[in-house]
Amino acid sequence: MPKLHNHPQLNKNGELQHLLTIEGLPKAIIHHILDTAQSFVGISDREVKKVPLMRGKSVFNLFFENSTRTRTTFEIASKRLSADVINLNIQASSTSKGESLLDTIDNLAAMHADMFVVRHAQSGAPYLIAQHLNRMGQNDIHVVNAGDGRHAHPTQGLLDMYTIRHYKQDFTKLRVAIVGDILHSRVARSDIHALTTLGVPEVRAIGPQTLLPGGLEHMGVRVFNNIEEGLKDVDVIITLRLQNERMSGALLPSAQEYFKSYGLTPERLALAKPDAIVMHPGPMNRGVEIDSAVADGKQAVILPQVTFGIAVRMAVMSILAGGRA
Repeated sequence: MPKLHNHPQLNKNGELQHLLTIEGLPKAIIHHILDTAQSFVGISDREVKKVPLMRGKSVFNLFFENSTRTRTTFEIASKRLSADVINLNIQASSTSKGESLLDTIDNLAAMHADMFVVRHAQSGAPYLIAQHLNRMGQNDIHVVNAGDGRHAHPTQGLLDMYTIRHYKQDFTKLRVAIVGDILHSRVARSDIHALTTLGVPEVRAIGPQTLLPGGLEHMGVRVFNNIEEGLKDVDVIITLRLQNERMSGALLPSAQEYFKSYGLTPERLALAKPDAIVMHPGPMNRGVEIDSAVADGKQAVILPQVTFGIAVRMAVMSILAGGRA
């Protein structure tokens, strides 16, 4: 996994130049992004006019891996900032013709791009792009990691933190449980780094041993293989989708067996604190990792997460573009 000092996430003044990972990101910058997002939440109403912070800027959505939800929220966020948005179906264009990743970046940079939003199946691809741009003297082009392999999904992590802060205010008094396929989840890694940086005293990882990566304890996480024990008295539950497309080999007997052992049901939710909130990065597998009664229940904040995600992505892009200092 790339380390912070090996990539150009911050400029020489310690300001955000690219958003590649939450790992090593200073607490002050995370709070700055969340505070900026708060000012954008109202702009999710259709009646509110666009803000001109990125007028004249071009944002290229480079999705080498499909994700309609994430791409759409970045597109909405860009347009609300008055940016020009270019969506590229990379899989059907340059790479299928044998063009390398960096050749593609060079050609798009020549089209006066201001920002690349990159999603890639290979861990580290956004780092490679950011390093290449800096090496080529293209320091005015910013890179946002929209998910790379199993490594990181920083804007999802930030919107999760915004959601938790919105409902719980004080990070330093919380128990947070992350349930499910942590081994393959870039969201879980981003959430864990953000939660520990923001001072959450107890982060729990719950799942079968086959879906938990080694080294979680070194990240300050308590590991539970029993969901009933792990959910006891928690304030926040983050359920994760089974990443079947990233699994190699039989890590689970069946989806039904998984739900029986680790699905979030009303009975299991009752073990958490009465005011606990339930989160999910989406898309949900109902009846696999979460019961519909929980997903549609009063403690679920899954749809507000989506709304907050637009504001958080607006915040990240406007800060990178210099619109909000």
